[in-house]
Amino acid sequence: MIDLHSHTDESDGTRSPAELVAEAVRAGVTTLGITDHDTFKGYDQALPVAVEAGLELVCGIELSTKLQGHSAHLLGYFLDHRNLDEFRAWVTGQQAARRDRNLRLVVRLQELGFDVTLEEAESRGRGMTGRPHFAQILVEKGYVANLRQAFDDYLDESAKGYVFRREPQFAEGVARIRAAGGIASLAHPVRVKGDISALMPELRASGLNAIEAYHSDHSPEDTKLYLALASQYGLRVTGGSDYHGAIKPNVTLGSVRIPEDLLDQLRTSVG
Repeated sequence: MIDLHSHTDESDGTRSPAELVAEAVRAGVTTLGITDHDTFKGYDQALPVAVEAGLELVCGIELSTKLQGHSAHLLGYFLDHRNLDEFRAWVTGQQAARRDRNLRLVVRLQELGFDVTLEEAESRGRGMTGRPHFAQILVEKGYVANLRQAFDDYLDESAKGYVFRREPQFAEGVARIRAAGGIASLAHPVRVKGDISALMPELRASGLNAIEAYHSDHSPEDTKLYLALASQYGLRVTGGSDYHGAIKPNVTLGSVRIPEDLLDQLRTSVG
């Protein structure tokens, strides 16, 4: 069983890297991609644990980028973890931009009357603190009923608490991943703003070479569309559950079924 999209508590998941490996083994996953947001810390910690457990671990990452003014996530796979110094340095710069946004987000939420501090958020997300951690605080303090309401009312791009974050352009993210020898895949395309079919020529021209057709947010019709786009534009296909642990309790590792030959197809396209 393959699952190429998962998160540890080094970004916005709730399981430690070791716990994630153990859960993957328990679920029968044989190949796991750890794709934490803008960091390799989860992968680095999980690698020796995975080796000992006999689990194949794919070096991955999920980058936050801007596409036509809106947020778009980009997955990087099969990066050469032995030769990533330049890419890791660039990712560290993205982490600094995230913390700057968090500082401004705290100010904005306090202006809206919420008792929220950066220290509270960072105690949950550490170096990769993001909006989900602020959402947790709003729920815990009774300001909103659930995480969905936190985003809908205050944290999504169109919500009144949203604070802009400096993010690289989509094309730069693709170029960075490709330069590191990896596969650049458009993450959960169902969330991309605009007509994905109309956007594909631009995305392909940027160097994008894969699309996440299989995802826990995708309906069968969505998956069919993305597979057709992959065929039309010569893209590889990736997929995974987007497991986050307790934050997404209905999403389990291995819950998104992926064709077994997908992995071999990805390996042949690396570089």
